[in-house]
Amino acid sequence: MQFVANLALAMIVTSLVAVEIRALKFAAYAYLCQALLLVGILLTFAVVLHSEWLLVWAGVALLTKAGLIPWLLFSYIRKTGVTREAPPYVDFAPSVLIASVLMIGFYRLMHAHAGFLAPTEVVTLEPYRTNLAVAFTLVTLGLYAIVSRRDAIKSVIGLCVLENGVHLSLVSLAPGMPEMPIIGLVTEVFISVWMLLAVILGVQQMLGTTDTAALRALKD
Repeated sequence: MQFVANLALAMIVTSLVAVEIRALKFAAYAYLCQALLLVGILLTFAVVLHSEWLLVWAGVALLTKAGLIPWLLFSYIRKTGVTREAPPYVDFAPSVLIASVLMIGFYRLMHAHAGFLAPTEVVTLEPYRTNLAVAFTLVTLGLYAIVSRRDAIKSVIGLCVLENGVHLSLVSLAPGMPEMPIIGLVTEVFISVWMLLAVILGVQQMLGTTDTAALRALKD
């Protein structure tokens, strides 16, 4: 199961790239890579645990996270004509430093205290302990992207990264429970992403930008 832990750790790298790279198209590619890593984790658990429900969960994740959501991102990036994100609230170098500190700090904190956060026997074992630490790190990086970015599309990518962390935490806490795949399926944010991107496109066509700071103009 070290293979699963390696896939989870690779998800952190894709998160950092998705959050910090300025080219929106490449940020979407980074999210796509992360989604494929999550699908790989789900498939591995499905095979090891002989779980049909986990296999269904992996299939839905492949369709939505690695298929429809990246397609929506690429499509709306093309429709808006915006290739680079709007200048963020934090410059590139300080932002990379902050994201790196959050990434390393939260991973170490969660890995050391996974049992406190989720007092179950399974989180004392690998790869569940590593997966849970990675999951909390993804949620943190996703939140950081949402609050530190002015570009609406980049904020949506941050939301997707955060939601991948939620899925990873679910499969890590109790992968053998049939309820977990069901919860994972209903937490899919495909419709939300679609609606958000449609609103962003409308605002961009009205204001000529995806900079959320420009939304103040709508009050005038």
